[in-house]
Amino acid sequence: MQESDTRKEAATSDVQVDEQPNALIACKVPEQVFNDTHVKDQFETLFHQFDVGVYFQFFKSFRRVRINFTNAVAAAQARVKLHKSDFSGKEMRLYFAQSVQIGSPRLEPPKPEKQFLISPPASPPVGWAQAQDAMPSVNYDLLRAVSKLGPGEQYELHTGTTTTPSVIVHVCEDDSSGDEEETEGGTRARPKIIQTRRPDYAHSVQK
Repeated sequence: MQESDTRKEAATSDVQVDEQPNALIACKVPEQVFNDTHVKDQFETLFHQFDVGVYFQFFKSFRRVRINFTNAVAAAQARVKLHKSDFSGKEMRLYFAQSVQIGSPRLEPPKPEKQFLISPPASPPVGWAQAQDAMPSVNYDLLRAVSKLGPGEQYELHTGTTTTPSVIVHVCEDDSSGDEEETEGGTRARPKIIQTRRPDYAHSVQK
């Protein structure tokens, strides 16, 4: 019974180690690592002590370095020892690199549900359909009631109670002026807009 439990634990530990990535990403690497050969050698020496077969990929534009180990145990040890350690006067940040096993060394494309965050958006997923806009609703009772309102009158829409106030609509009176002219059909034309007169210009000569 104990031997079977021991085998299960060993198998579980093997699976966990194999699932761990064998590469680290160093972020915010000092620029001297990319420009100075001496500083670059010092940076590589830090990781050679954990794995002799480690190799590096330098990305100067992103100030990042990918450190590839031969096994996941060495990568985990280097991460525990060197993460947030001081190098060349700056704090080193190390993160595990995602290992993608899809038959290609390239990065995995984003999932379809996350492609809507890309601008411009990619093609919609299969089965997606454009939602139809709802038909606008017209309240004819409200329009009829508004058309019956006369100027200068008031209408009580809601009768007040002991706990709620009453709602009364006051219709503004028709403020007609003598500047409006009537057309042949008896309808009033739109009032004319009188422009503001420009002030008199006084020419002055400075001496």
